Amino acid sequence: MSHSSGHFSERTQHHNHHAGRSAHPARRPHGAPAAQPPHGKSTAAHPTKPHGRATGAPARAAAGTGSGYTLAHAGKQVRFGPVVFWIVVGTVTLLGVWSAATATYFTFRDDVLTRLIARQAEMQYAYEDRIAELRARIDRTTSRQLLDQEQFEQKLEQVMRRQAALDSRTAALNGLPETESTGSIKPSARSLTDKLFGRNKPSPIGDDATPHRQRQSWLNHKSVRALDATLARLQSSLDHVEHRQNALLKSAESSFRTRVRKMRGLIADLGLDANRIEASVPRAAVGGPYVPVKLGPGSDAFARELYRVNIARSQAERLSHALVSVPYRKPVFGKIDLSSGFGVRSDPFLGRPAMHTGLDFRASRGDPVRATAAGKVVTAGWAGGYGRMIEIDHGNGLATRYGHLSAIRVKVGDRVRTGQVVGAVGSTGRSTGPHLHYETRINGEAVDPQRFLRAGARYAAN
Repeated sequence: MSHSSGHFSERTQHHNHHAGRSAHPARRPHGAPAAQPPHGKSTAAHPTKPHGRATGAPARAAAGTGSGYTLAHAGKQVRFGPVVFWIVVGTVTLLGVWSAATATYFTFRDDVLTRLIARQAEMQYAYEDRIAELRARIDRTTSRQLLDQEQFEQKLEQVMRRQAALDSRTAALNGLPETESTGSIKPSARSLTDKLFGRNKPSPIGDDATPHRQRQSWLNHKSVRALDATLARLQSSLDHVEHRQNALLKSAESSFRTRVRKMRGLIADLGLDANRIEASVPRAAVGGPYVPVKLGPGSDAFARELYRVNIARSQAERLSHALVSVPYRKPVFGKIDLSSGFGVRSDPFLGRPAMHTGLDFRASRGDPVRATAAGKVVTAGWAGGYGRMIEIDHGNGLATRYGHLSAIRVKVGDRVRTGQVVGAVGSTGRSTGPHLHYETRINGEAVDPQRFLRAGARYAAN
C-alpha cells in the first residue's frame, strides 16, 4: 500500500496468498488517466489463487488513498480517515505501553510492598524500643525520686528529733543554777544558756509539721541537692548548738566541783567535820519514791555529763546550805578595826594577865551588829561582864556571842538569818569604850574567831 502526495497512481496490490486476502486497486481520482497495464495482461486485478489451496476464504485488504485508509474483510470495506487511523494506532500503542507498565508494576509491586511492610515493622519496633527505654528511664527516675524523697523525709525527721532533743537539753540547762563566788547557789534571772549562747539558741524548724502530701508535692518541685544542702546546714547548726551545750555542761560541772572543793577546804581549815556539817542541814519538805538513775552503755555523752553535773550540783547545794550555819563572816560592816585580839592579854581594869576569849571590834556607838551565820537565839539580855549580850546557836556545836551591846533587836527563840542585824554597838558591862566583843565557840569552848574570818576571806577571794 502506497500513499503519494500531489499525484496519485493506481497500482495493483496483491495480498499474500497465505493470508487468503486479495488486494483491490485503489480508487483513482476523478479525471486521472488510466495506467497502461503490462503487455499480455488484463487491466483488471484479480486475486491470485494460491497453489493447492482453496480459494473460498474471505480476503482482507487495506488500501490507502490521499484522503484515508480502507480496510476490506470478508467482502466488506471499512474506510478510516487519517486522524482516526492515527488515533487508533496511538491508542493501540498506549494500550501496549500501559499493559507493559501494568505487568511491570504487578511484577515489582509485591517486592515494594514487602519492603514497605518490613520498613514499617522496623520503624514500629524502633518506636516500641524507644518507648520501652523511655518507660524504663521514667521508672528509674521515679524510683530514684521516691528513694530520694524517702531519704529526705528520714533525714528531716532525724533533724526534727535531734532538735527536739536539743530543746529538752536546753530546758535542762536552764534549770541549772548559777554559782556565785561566795559559794552560795541561787537561781539566776539570766540562765547559763543565755550567758553562753546569748540569743543563738536552736530555732525551731517549724511550729507545725508539714503534712505528708504537702511535703511530697513540695519535694516534687524542689531540687534534691538543694534540699540536701539545706539539711546539711541544719545539721551543722545543730552540731554547733550541741557542741556549745556540751561545753556548757563541762563548764557547769567544773564550776560546781570547784565550789565543792573550796567549801570543803573552808570547812577543813576550820577544823570541822564536813560530813557532819552536811548531815546537819535541815531537809526541805520533799519526798517521793526512790527511783535510781540508770546510765547504760547506750547513754549519750550529754546524759552522762548531765548526770555528773547533777551530782556535783547536789554536793555544792548541800555544802552551801551547810556553810550558811558556819560563822566565817564579819559581825560588823565596813573595814575591820581590832582593838584587842584573842588570847592572853593584860586585863584593862586589873592590869594582870587574863584570857581574852574573843575579838574586840572598835566601832561607833549604835553601829549595827549582824549575825555571822544562821541560827537560833539562845540568849538575849544582860550577862554580867558582857553587859547586854546575844548568843546564837548555829548547830553542830557552833555558837557565837555578841557583847557590850547598846541595844538588842532579837529575843530568845528567834531564828536569824546570815547577815541579819541583831543589835547595836555599845559599851555596856566591863568595857572601856564603844566596841563589839565577838566570840566563836565550838562545843562551848571559845576558839579564835580569826581562824573563821581568815578562812572566810580566803574563800571569798577565790
